[in-house]
Amino acid sequence: MMDLEYLPYDVLLEILHRLPVKSLIRFRCVSKSWNSLITSPAFINSNLTRTRSHSDSNKLIVRYLDVALRVERYKLIHEDNDNNVSSSEEIQDLKLPLRSSRLSYFQLVGSANGLFCLYEGNRCILWNPCIRKFITLPNPSVTAEFFCYLAFGFDSRTNDYKVVRIAYKSDTRYEGAKPPLVEVYSVSEGSWRVTNGGDSYPPRITISNWHPQAAYLNGAVYFAANDWGDAQSLIVLSFDLGDEVFRLISLPNGKFGLDADIGTSVFNGLLSLICYGYQHLSIVKSCSVWVMKEDGVVDSWTKQFTIELNMLRWKVLGFLKNDHVLVQKIKSHGSKLLSYDPESQQVKNLGFYRSTYYSYADNYARNLTLLDKPNDVVSKRKVSKKRKCSQLDATSAFAGAGLLFS
Repeated sequence: MMDLEYLPYDVLLEILHRLPVKSLIRFRCVSKSWNSLITSPAFINSNLTRTRSHSDSNKLIVRYLDVALRVERYKLIHEDNDNNVSSSEEIQDLKLPLRSSRLSYFQLVGSANGLFCLYEGNRCILWNPCIRKFITLPNPSVTAEFFCYLAFGFDSRTNDYKVVRIAYKSDTRYEGAKPPLVEVYSVSEGSWRVTNGGDSYPPRITISNWHPQAAYLNGAVYFAANDWGDAQSLIVLSFDLGDEVFRLISLPNGKFGLDADIGTSVFNGLLSLICYGYQHLSIVKSCSVWVMKEDGVVDSWTKQFTIELNMLRWKVLGFLKNDHVLVQKIKSHGSKLLSYDPESQQVKNLGFYRSTYYSYADNYARNLTLLDKPNDVVSKRKVSKKRKCSQLDATSAFAGAGLLFS
């Protein structure tokens, strides 16, 4: 049996990075030094970098509401690149360990690297389903008298997750309206702070109420918005999580009117627009996907494809790595997940679940973020007694994985 105390640090680090998350969580109690290593920001960040470059990058995580049990559940959609097909696999017992006090589910702000941001009223929660851990953010200090919008993303320059809260004091559609106040919550700092972001907020811009959820991409969040200036039009409003400045991105000239139903998303690592066309008030006839091929270059907006499905009440949830589109079809007693191939126009059924609400999907990454944070009170209520791990457990796991060096 190998004595792990004499394992070279570089070898130990390499072994730990190759272990599944469940083992890493358990091995924190091997020793104080192991716990310090596994919960250190450097290890958490490097583990995420490795994960995103391997198999987990071929998965989407889908959030939906189980109507019968009134709990939120999560499903992994795994893509097989070799066979160019997609399949659905349930994550067993993966549900949020608390419930909304007002509704039957939390509103979703967004997700980044597998970390979810949820809210209700002034209560904001960050939850990592991979390690089944959440934290409740302190109440913000700025009061919104008119509207309030939130966004969530990852600032790669500081390796920090941030929640952005835009609080409006008045209706910004009119000339001379007050700019909103902007607060940012930093996970590393553990607190809210008011920024100067409102100073850069462009006049007469409002975030779309149809699709208020912001897309996150490369250190910035992107809202679908309306420009109420002289040439009224749709536009994309971005907020950089690093310099905390707002910017505007114009849409293809003359392609969309103010009544268009447009949301922001990410397709193949590019900023994209999901644009719905309606046959009647609530019947979606088609959906076109536009991408910005060069960052900030308006002329690079390109229509990628158009989806035409003969279905009532459907929505595009996300995109798989093979360019297939994940679609949700809502029925009276539940929903179906579908994979749509824009090239062949073939539709594949990925499974059924008990939700009559529109769901959410994003790229999935195994992430240890929040592992170094104390548990929230709610998550301590149903903690079962688990067998303490030992040095023997660790040695057996290493040997079983075939990772020990002779």
